[in-house]
Amino acid sequence: MITHKINPKQTALLLISFQNDFFASNGVLRRVIEESSRVTNVLANTVDLVEHLLITPVLIISTPIIFTEDYSELIGKPIGILKTIKEARAFKRGTKGAEIVPELRRFGDRIIEVPGRRGFNAFSNTDLNVILQQRNITNVVLTGAVTSICVDPTGRYAFELGYKVTILSDCTAGRSNIEQEFYCKEIFPLYAEVMDHLKFLKCLGVKK
Repeated sequence: MITHKINPKQTALLLISFQNDFFASNGVLRRVIEESSRVTNVLANTVDLVEHLLITPVLIISTPIIFTEDYSELIGKPIGILKTIKEARAFKRGTKGAEIVPELRRFGDRIIEVPGRRGFNAFSNTDLNVILQQRNITNVVLTGAVTSICVDPTGRYAFELGYKVTILSDCTAGRSNIEQEFYCKEIFPLYAEVMDHLKFLKCLGVKK
């Protein structure tokens, strides 16, 4: 468990796929994360976190996944969750389902949106790493969905780039409670610190 303070000026919070197709009550892919998200109150915890970070210099970045009308970005025949996304017509540009959830959109420009993501890793096809380097970020903190498919690849890549990685257990949603618990206990600790958002706020010196 982390014991030292985290420097907020060198910290970025990544909001991964907090979009209506996942988190809205009528989201076409809500069923993918509903069990895990409901139990851990992922969205509510993340909103609470962002509210407490507004007065800090922590960089807050949203990394939505968005596709064009014909999903031409998906080269070849998609499989797995990408196949599900295409069949459900999810995260299509210009649709309400692709939009950031209103609970987070209300924070306006305090959350920077980094476009271009079309796959699992938030660094792929985006300027995310450039932005982090320009802001002298050394600590990357991950929230969002899906734990095994998007959060884990992003965290591993950030680690390989030399960032210190923290993953917030109560602000990430897996496909099931079993998956969420397994990744938080067995996988994430291999390269990241794992804690809930309240512990993270304490490490930043933010009073709750």
